Amino acid sequence: MHVMSRAIFFQGGTLVLQDVPEQEQLAAPFQWIKGRWRCEGYHYRALRPILHQLAIQNTVPRWKSLNFTLHDAREPHDYQVEALTAWDQAGQCGSIILPTGAGKTFLAIQAIHRVNRSTVVVAPTIDLLHQWYARLVHAFGTEVGVYYGGEKKVLPLTVTTYHSAGDLMSDYGNMFKLLIFDEVHHLPAPSWGETALMSPAPLRLGLTATYPQEHEQGNGRWHVDELIGPIVYTKRMEDLVGLQLARYRTQRVRIDLTDEERARYDSDHAIYMGFVRTRRLPQRHGPGWLLELMRLSAFDTQARRALLARQRMQRLLAHAEGKFTLLEHLLQEHVTERILVFTEHNAAAYEIARRYLVPVITHETPAAERKQILDGFQSGIYRVIVTSRVLNEGVDVPESKVAIVLGGTSGAREYVQRLGRVLRKVEHKEAILYEVIARKTIEEGKAQRRQRARKALAG
Repeated sequence: MHVMSRAIFFQGGTLVLQDVPEQEQLAAPFQWIKGRWRCEGYHYRALRPILHQLAIQNTVPRWKSLNFTLHDAREPHDYQVEALTAWDQAGQCGSIILPTGAGKTFLAIQAIHRVNRSTVVVAPTIDLLHQWYARLVHAFGTEVGVYYGGEKKVLPLTVTTYHSAGDLMSDYGNMFKLLIFDEVHHLPAPSWGETALMSPAPLRLGLTATYPQEHEQGNGRWHVDELIGPIVYTKRMEDLVGLQLARYRTQRVRIDLTDEERARYDSDHAIYMGFVRTRRLPQRHGPGWLLELMRLSAFDTQARRALLARQRMQRLLAHAEGKFTLLEHLLQEHVTERILVFTEHNAAAYEIARRYLVPVITHETPAAERKQILDGFQSGIYRVIVTSRVLNEGVDVPESKVAIVLGGTSGAREYVQRLGRVLRKVEHKEAILYEVIARKTIEEGKAQRRQRARKALAG
């Protein structure tokens, strides 16, 4: 005689019920698919209390106790203790917002030690994956799994990337009780949000300096609070300046285009904005109107002409001669300081590297060369590094107290991240971020909007 063995198990990012017939008509989140009741893995936390009531054996968890010794003897700052306490009170689910340089990795290590169960950390880039790997090995003195590209070693403590996390969750999702998303503002992206959807991990921690705003979590994108839990703790940059972060000032410097640059800029601006206004793109499509312009450019010759004009404007602004002249002045003014120079475009970064004989880091720079440049910056061999965007986020940059941003077309998030690169406290030095923009161009309007958005991100 067949004995019913009602159970729930994990399969490919879903929870599946065994020997529970369709006639039981289970409520959401379960759906009857391929002859069994199924739902996404992330419902596991909510389902646990009712499994016993339904007489269903729970075979989902495969996580283990870590029992690691924490070798990092540093005491957490008061705000880090407050953040962890708030996370505990929220059932160890939710996001913590701390400014760059305020010790989010250290806080996560404290959370892993506190939970003492198998954990996976999801990082946005391979550079950050390696950084997490090194910090975790150092903190716990144990072997750490790495899952990305050609290296796929899964251990009770594992690091992966957003790109690879979906495959990891599909095959090994129920091995981890704690799921940590570094730079959690990336999670709303459709394919990456599915990673959190597939995982049955009941404990979740999101970390970021720049939590996504509401418009960044709509139109087919995920809401972070639905996947991770609510914001449980926030500390603004201004609250830590002078304590854990360096005192800083920002200085916006305007340059003029040359007569020849101005003529080219005005001509392309007329083509670009003429199309935008004629089609009323901002009014019809809101914050996503630029995406609509790109979509139209695939088949509309006027849209294509407008988009190409915009690209020429951006190239011109990136290479405006006044910016190079001012950069040279600032490099001389801060001749004793270590300086980070940020550009929007690789071509501009390489041009600066050629003009001033300084090392450059772009997305094209091999890992070994990047490490050699950063090590040289740390030791003082190099005084200046120029980069196009790739050092914006998360990667630990040796202490610098001067950042120069050439171009005002980046968003508020990039601005906050760049400022964070110079805010790690070193003695009592004041940090400074120069923002160099071209007068009477789209950079001015963007800079003003970014300032308003930055205040919103910070507060």
